[in-house]
Amino acid sequence: MLREALAGFEAVEALRFAERTRRELRAAGASPRAAADRDPAELTPHELRVAQLVAQGLTNRETAAALFVSAKTVEHHLRNVFRKLGIRRRAELARMMAGR
Repeated sequence: MLREALAGFEAVEALRFAERTRRELRAAGASPRAAADRDPAELTPHELRVAQLVAQGLTNRETAAALFVSAKTVEHHLRNVFRKLGIRRRAELARMMAGR
């Protein structure tokens, strides 16, 4: 039930509720995201494009210039990508996107 709530909160980008739900899942001894749940297909189109460019080795500034957005916007999308995919490093993102 908490996993479904987490998915719903993430879908509507209710970040505070999603984080609270993650804490509750950890407190219950569960992982907030199972490895099978980490799928780039669940990314929004903007997040996916940012992920693709960063996985190619572009910096945040280079990605922002390529997409005609600010570096802060890229940081926002990249943070969401890392959270949704359960990763912490650009190298992990590159490996995950290469396998796609």
